[in-house]
Amino acid sequence: MENIYSLIGFHAQQDWELLDGYSKTITGVVANIAEAVVHIQVQKQVTDKRTAQKRIMPGSGSGFIISSDGFIVTNNHVIENADEIKVSLSDGRTIRAELKGTDPSTDIAVLKIYENGLKALSFGNSDNLQAGQIAIAIGNPLGLQHTVTTGVVSALGRTLRANNGRMIDDVIQTDASLNPGNSGGPLVNSLGQVIGVNTATIASAQGLCFAVSSNIAKYIAGKLIMHGKVRRAYLGIGGQVINLTERMIAANKLEKKTGVYVFEVVADQPVYNNEIKNGDIIVEFNDCSIGTVDDLHKQLTEETMRQKVKMMVLRNGRKVLIEVIPGEMK
Repeated sequence: MENIYSLIGFHAQQDWELLDGYSKTITGVVANIAEAVVHIQVQKQVTDKRTAQKRIMPGSGSGFIISSDGFIVTNNHVIENADEIKVSLSDGRTIRAELKGTDPSTDIAVLKIYENGLKALSFGNSDNLQAGQIAIAIGNPLGLQHTVTTGVVSALGRTLRANNGRMIDDVIQTDASLNPGNSGGPLVNSLGQVIGVNTATIASAQGLCFAVSSNIAKYIAGKLIMHGKVRRAYLGIGGQVINLTERMIAANKLEKKTGVYVFEVVADQPVYNNEIKNGDIIVEFNDCSIGTVDDLHKQLTEETMRQKVKMMVLRNGRKVLIEVIPGEMK
């Protein structure tokens, strides 16, 4: 019996040492990065739908400092339509923030506070993430500042629909608990590097939380700091997904079973779309196969703006090669 108890005690000691190692990792990361996590408070003017009267509605979220001179990353939906933005630092100071730029298509925004010597976080490479690795979230859920939750990277490569209808690609799924107010806060790895920007939860589920990957957030933040916006192209058309018949797919040797049906061509736009006709089905753009509106959005990048691009459409059931010149989305 003594041997059994000794064995149990040995395994219990092993479990405690493992747990203690995990705890040390979490507490070490939190101690190192907490100073760079901020509480964002906003004032928004809203119109009461019932009385049509305007009133001020407060809101809050999270963010994190990415440079020692005060650039801050958060979610677009945290500061959208805000009349006033204030940032509370870990030392108790509350500072008015300036909005430098927003990108609704990825739900990323950048703020600026005019302070120096601030603690800043660095971005990790989200391409190196693996499902199952430690994920740590810090934010201000329901106004409870510097709340820490932990979990793992549950899955990679998810997509989310942004408020403006575009898809956000390369989204990280995590079971680190997030609540209202966590939005815009960092999701970090065991080295304290930002691997994602906490963005969304599914209210009816448990343990299904999402973050915009660090590689996308870093790219978008850089564009917003430099230009105040992310430049994207557009064609000046209205389109929707349509299923293609097996005969159309076989006759035209298409890769996808759907295409983008053009139901409207908007004239007098700063684009060249004269060769597109209502009823055309877009199946290829710039040598890339197109099956959905999201496929088309991915190709309408800054690089294609004001450039002559070849586009393949189905017209009367047959492939027709046309040219377009996308304009810049305002």
